[in-house]
Amino acid sequence: MQFDFTTIPDRHGHDAIAVDGLGDGTGFSPAAPKEGFGSIPLWVADMSFATAPSVTRAIHERVNHPFFGYYEASDAYYQAIIEWHRTRKGIDDLRPEHISYENGVLGGVVSALNVLCSRGDNVLVHSPTYVGFTAVAEANGYHLIHSPLVLDEAGVWRMDLEDMERRIVNDHIHAVIFCSPHNPCGRVWERAELEQAMELFERHQVWVISDEIWSDLLLDGHTHIPTQSVSPWAHDHTVAFYAPSKTFNLAGLIGSYGIAYDPWLRDRINKEQSLTHYNAQNVLSMHALIGAYSEEGAAWTDELCQVLSANASLAHERLNGYPGVSCARPEGTYVLLADCRQWCDEHGVSYADFPRLGWDVGVTWHDGRLFACPGFVRIAVSVPHVQVEEALDRLDRHVF
Repeated sequence: MQFDFTTIPDRHGHDAIAVDGLGDGTGFSPAAPKEGFGSIPLWVADMSFATAPSVTRAIHERVNHPFFGYYEASDAYYQAIIEWHRTRKGIDDLRPEHISYENGVLGGVVSALNVLCSRGDNVLVHSPTYVGFTAVAEANGYHLIHSPLVLDEAGVWRMDLEDMERRIVNDHIHAVIFCSPHNPCGRVWERAELEQAMELFERHQVWVISDEIWSDLLLDGHTHIPTQSVSPWAHDHTVAFYAPSKTFNLAGLIGSYGIAYDPWLRDRINKEQSLTHYNAQNVLSMHALIGAYSEEGAAWTDELCQVLSANASLAHERLNGYPGVSCARPEGTYVLLADCRQWCDEHGVSYADFPRLGWDVGVTWHDGRLFACPGFVRIAVSVPHVQVEEALDRLDRHVF
């Protein structure tokens, strides 16, 4: 490989909540491990890999020009996004006016909800549900209606279209928060699945807010289909949110963007985003994106996906080898969702207490209750392969 994905970094004291943010396990953060165990950061959805060299080089080049006053996004910024979507996602109709800035995807979700809904409205989501959707929707006065994903006979998470339609009708739903690829299930939706979902949403005039921040992290050769590309209706009734942060480990720099083709939708979301006057990227974030969305950044991403595929394969095989534990193979993202309910039931361990068994020995997985799935754990395998092996070995010796 051309790039280094094997070095285990020392992230302590470098502003990384994944290692410095452990608590007592009663809130969002896992508990710190018992004495004698170091923590392996498998809970926060960021990575223990240094970002692509093209990113740091772009930032260094900009820092060497020591003026950091007010500025506007450059043509190079928009062209980097357009070219990335053309070459990586097959989108050839994207123009600068379709692109809007947002400090974070979750902020974009709220801006879109504020345009498409009234406070107190019901909003459809799939469960298991990304904890961020739950937090920002409820904090802003919206009520989430969960339509459970179901595992088919092959162990693949699928949308339940009949359940979705029933909830849309019964709960008077006019907007859905869609996650593609899905966090925490790791599904990369097939075109036929997206087409069927969009037909359902069109039939009931449900606007789509699509979080596609994971769309570059594809495992084992899977292909991401942009939601807006599957039909003319989806093209004009969807706002999709992206960011380089998941792919290039840039969450601390802040910077996402939305894509909306319909002028009515785009203008209103842009207005909503502007109301605080503080929804603006910093200049280093802009140059980081330009460095990321480059030929070298693309090559780095391809190698990263190979590493993550190997990590996910190992974790999937080992987790499914534990009696009473089952885990669907992820197709995208770097997270696995392990169902440990049978193991808990057989061993008399409550779903609430189970995550601590891993935390005690430094396996800092995430409590499934935060994702509306008690008895599950979410595991981010975005660490060097040897750390995935070590985490699984600790589970062998001390938990399962």
